[in-house]
Amino acid sequence: MSTTADLITTLKKELKAAQMTYADLAEALDMAESSVKRMLAKGDMPLSRIDAICRALKLDFAELARRVADAQPLLMELTQEQEKAVVADKKLLLVAICVLSQWTLEQIVASYRLSEAEGIKYLAQLDRIGIIELRPLNRYRLKLAKAFRWRPHGPVMNYFRDNALLDYFSGGFDGPGEGVLLVHGSVSRSLAPGFLERMQRVAQDFAQQHQTDQKLAEKDREGYTLLLAMRSWEFGAFAALRR
Repeated sequence: MSTTADLITTLKKELKAAQMTYADLAEALDMAESSVKRMLAKGDMPLSRIDAICRALKLDFAELARRVADAQPLLMELTQEQEKAVVADKKLLLVAICVLSQWTLEQIVASYRLSEAEGIKYLAQLDRIGIIELRPLNRYRLKLAKAFRWRPHGPVMNYFRDNALLDYFSGGFDGPGEGVLLVHGSVSRSLAPGFLERMQRVAQDFAQQHQTDQKLAEKDREGYTLLLAMRSWEFGAFAALRR
């Protein structure tokens, strides 16, 4: 959600771009020029006043708010409390995972046993948590960066470790487009970050392909889960045998 200060900062830029002076704006608002200057300098005013300035500048208030919201920095990760809120309700977690994949409300309710009303309720909760910005007609803007990751030892990753990891690795990984690689080796500490960087690029490529293929018919798409990992680790049973 756009803050009042962000809106006012943008309004100042629009005022300059329109080559409108403080005197011109004061006349349009039927206010003293000194009052207008003080109001803009303070960076706080009622939304009704911001709307009046928008009209004076021939701007649409909703469009201005949308532009300001779109310019906000995207989140690289959520706080501990935000993640706790997500895992508190498993249906909410499901919808959160769906919006990370940019599913529409229609796709979510068509694929899972959720009513449209429930879907809207969960989208509204994700808006309050800060994961999305809910827009008209139940559309939304994702407020997470492309490089977003769940907290390594946060509530969401802990939930998946406890409830999904064994289920994931119990598969045969022998179907079309499936595979699992387990490689162990010792490499230079200085080179390890480079391998991680390449893994991150693969993950981004996968995410981008998902976005691109949303235009395909559902029968031409298959749901896959890509898991990439690298850490300094030795199997406990092996470590116990070390001298």
